[in-house]
Amino acid sequence: MATTLLSIAALIFGYASIWFVISLIVKRNDVADIAWGLGYALICVYLANTQPLTTVPLVVYLLVCIWALRLSLHIFLRNRGKTEDFRYRQWRQEWGSSFYLRSYLQVYLLQGLFLWVIALPIVVAGVSAAVELTLFSYLGVLFWSIGFFFQAMGDYQLARFVKTRPDKEAVLQTGLWRYSRHPNYFGEILMWWGIFVITLPLPHALWGALGPVTITLLLTFVSGVPMLEKRYSGNPAYAAYQKRTSVLIPWFPKRNT
Repeated sequence: MATTLLSIAALIFGYASIWFVISLIVKRNDVADIAWGLGYALICVYLANTQPLTTVPLVVYLLVCIWALRLSLHIFLRNRGKTEDFRYRQWRQEWGSSFYLRSYLQVYLLQGLFLWVIALPIVVAGVSAAVELTLFSYLGVLFWSIGFFFQAMGDYQLARFVKTRPDKEAVLQTGLWRYSRHPNYFGEILMWWGIFVITLPLPHALWGALGPVTITLLLTFVSGVPMLEKRYSGNPAYAAYQKRTSVLIPWFPKRNT
């Protein structure tokens, strides 16, 4: 497994470097968001061609590639014809003359490091050559399916709302967004825990736990929820929405007092 992890690390380094060059050509760093999902698909393709392609790894590869391709396509369509995402525009201004070096290190290579860690359950499945599906396999697929629904439907509802909202300060508070302020992030977290559950009976499974733990911490405390919540700071409608709606795990909204 160690050799496979080193090979994947080298693969990711080259992949991240290529996307950095692409960002220079198109003059926008938010292409990193498109690269995010496709990186996992690349790892699945690599493992499928270098490890025995048995039942359990195949299930994991299929689930990961479905998620990865849908997410990357969604982000591409969302960004098409628009200016660079607000997060990257802000960094472009803040980093000044060190922008290119910091972009390579803090956007592309750092993202590559997180990709490598989060992909650990995929590697655990790939090197196992496991043939028999277990109860954990079906349970993991169930978790993944619920998570996929929340992410895909949450993204769809948000995209539709953005096209029809009366003004930029309006807040989506219907559909899945009535029960969670970030249903798409909840879905992504649940999907990765589902992938991990599939691998639980396999050797090295506990190492794979680093994957879902990392994505959970990132989306909850670093790059996901905090950045978007900060964006709506000072918006009275969002402040009221925050008071009655669960931040991540879907739950019934509080009644107005």
